[in-house]
Amino acid sequence: MNAEKILLVDDEQDILNFISYNLKKEGYEVFTALSGKEAIIIAKKEKPDLIIIDVMMPEMDGIETCQELRTIDELKDTLITFLSARAEDYSQVAGFDAGADDYITKPIKPRLLVSKIKAILRRKSNGNSAEINAEVEIGSIRIDREKYLVYKGEETHSLPKKEFELLALLLSKPGKVFTREVILETIWGTDVVVGDRTIDVHIRKLRERLGDENIETIKGVGYKFKISL
Repeated sequence: MNAEKILLVDDEQDILNFISYNLKKEGYEVFTALSGKEAIIIAKKEKPDLIIIDVMMPEMDGIETCQELRTIDELKDTLITFLSARAEDYSQVAGFDAGADDYITKPIKPRLLVSKIKAILRRKSNGNSAEINAEVEIGSIRIDREKYLVYKGEETHSLPKKEFELLALLLSKPGKVFTREVILETIWGTDVVVGDRTIDVHIRKLRERLGDENIETIKGVGYKFKISL
């Protein structure tokens, strides 16, 4: 079995060396990049399973790098997480807005970091995504699971992976209320703790793209997809 590939992106070489050393000990194949531009080149070539990005980098910061990576079709299944000293809520929201799957704050002990990375990668191997047909059409919205595209009327939207999977989950049973706990477990898995606002951020982004007439908030419970008449 081939080792899982991880790309580390940070402008500080000593941090890259430290994290790389600990991940290689666990059997991962590790690549490193000192800038966002270099990361994009390496990611296209190596197609890593996971990319870990620092937020604060010169020229092209982590948020911009993540946004650019999410536009590359061959990397649509690649997991992306931030590893940053920026622990403010707005920094984490910006990370999820950019298409990240997770956000880890520094400082963090090596053993805990490795544990979190293992949990993140298990999501991919376990396939914690909404179980739906390749194509589903509900009302004015149609989704293509293979291409990660959403069609609404004449509009075509290419969504970040987690936004797509969240929409797919809601579409799988129109009218059913999905609790926040079920959404977190289905989309993000039970092994990783994500921020309280993670679901809200992704719902907001879906509404910005597709309108707010179909996704209904059930206060204190969760969300459901309703068909507009």
